[in-house]
Amino acid sequence: MTDPLAGRPVPPSRLVHVPRLVAAYYTDRPDPSEPSHRVAFGTSGHRGSSFDRSFNEDHVIAVTAAVLEVRREEGVDGPLVLGTDTHALSEPAFRTALSVLAAAEVPVLVQDGHGFVPTPVVSHAILTRNARPGARADGIVLTPSHNPPGDGGFKYDPPHGGPAGTEVTKRIERRANEILASGTDAVPRLPFARAARAATTHEVDLIGPYVDDLGAVLDMEAIAASGLRLGVDPMGGAAIDLWPRLAERWGLDLTVVNDRVDPAFGFMRLDGDGVVRMDCSSPHAMAGLIELADRFDVAFGNDPDVDRHGIVAGGGLMNPNHFLAAAIDHLFRARDGWRPDAAVGKTLVTSSIVDRIADDLGRPLREVPVGFKWFVDGLLDGSTGFAAEESAGASFLRRDGTVWTTDKDGIVLALAAAELTAVRGEDPAARYRALAARHGAPVYRRDQAPATEAQKRVLAELSASDVHASELAGQTIERILTRAPANDAPIGGLKVVTRDGWFAARPSGTEAIYKIYAESFLGDDHLERLTEEARALVRAAFEAAGA
Repeated sequence: MTDPLAGRPVPPSRLVHVPRLVAAYYTDRPDPSEPSHRVAFGTSGHRGSSFDRSFNEDHVIAVTAAVLEVRREEGVDGPLVLGTDTHALSEPAFRTALSVLAAAEVPVLVQDGHGFVPTPVVSHAILTRNARPGARADGIVLTPSHNPPGDGGFKYDPPHGGPAGTEVTKRIERRANEILASGTDAVPRLPFARAARAATTHEVDLIGPYVDDLGAVLDMEAIAASGLRLGVDPMGGAAIDLWPRLAERWGLDLTVVNDRVDPAFGFMRLDGDGVVRMDCSSPHAMAGLIELADRFDVAFGNDPDVDRHGIVAGGGLMNPNHFLAAAIDHLFRARDGWRPDAAVGKTLVTSSIVDRIADDLGRPLREVPVGFKWFVDGLLDGSTGFAAEESAGASFLRRDGTVWTTDKDGIVLALAAAELTAVRGEDPAARYRALAARHGAPVYRRDQAPATEAQKRVLAELSASDVHASELAGQTIERILTRAPANDAPIGGLKVVTRDGWFAARPSGTEAIYKIYAESFLGDDHLERLTEEARALVRAAFEAAGA
């Protein structure tokens, strides 16, 4: 149910109490015997809140110490790039992590003045350093991404520059929980003032090289020459200082519509459920920018760590799947430096219009489980030209077909909307309408429902034999997937496909819920039927397992 205040300014009563949140980070200690207090890496690292004792100083000490052990075991002896966003818990976590890293005498690169560093800038810095001979770099980003202001997060990027794979995150998670159980007081640390001045702590400009390099991945000259009026809402996030530098460097007519940084994010509009959430793919959270749409030819927003994008074109916020379709079609037609066999990459829950566009382009489709880590290898070797997640996350190759970032990059996706408009003379919304007229206009839905741990295990372990139906929403079932077509990796759930629709059901890795994704090329009524039958199938699986 949509909250009655959705899309409206946040009332003071719904703002997080930042002093209490930060105090709890330092004073409330997790109980290692309580599962909800333990370190748990999902698809995007460990996240939690100090109020829930799931993201406190002990967690950051333990996870940082575990990362140190893993990088030693892997022979990573170069600098570690340390990035942070604007969430209230990110600064305390930055201070804690640096105190552990400095005590271990690890070379650490931080932004000049300890400024904010977006996720894609960390990935770019790791990759550009590792392209040179010498010791390998890796990175940490302290961010819960688009999560509410009361949350904190910790992500580790190995030398490949993208999200750590499951094997690495399990090692970090296991060792961090062992450290929590034995006590973090044994982990060596320096006082922050000493850590900041340590010989191993290097303040450098991480953002400048990223901004200067954008011409290698985008046609920045065409964007500048077009004279497009561009608007951007950084949502008070880590790109707050990057966008003005970018506009000046490349001569863009770009307006930052909101330049506030506030750890309570009091300038936001409430999301659909009434929560303060910096989700640039939500029309409720993006309502402020949407209201300014007529001032710009194209406008865009980013979440706090800048790994997501929201595109305002045609008078409204584009559905993330719609923009991804338009971007894929444009970029593959515009990039003659990409390998002829470079694939279109998508997660299993991204719109099937991408499949149809890939087929029209004559490009292979690489369909993987949820999680951007599955795209890293293909982006590194150039075999995947564009990698997309339905939740408004994507990245793509440089114009010469080499790797740009191996993590999601909300900046280059936003600028891709500007490039498309400049080069093609139509905005991404108009481009999508043309694609939908050619390939079909799908309707898409994502729901969630409560689930116990037992039910989540049942859902994660479903097999094709657990589906006894031969039809779904009136059509013959063509495929039942529990493993991804591109790499045969388990999808942690189930996807059922017919000619004109599909659904996928999977448990959340970090919350007590499961999610159902569904899409139909036959309209809203068919989508509703798909969703209802998906829920019934999941309920039947739970009942059969006694969960």
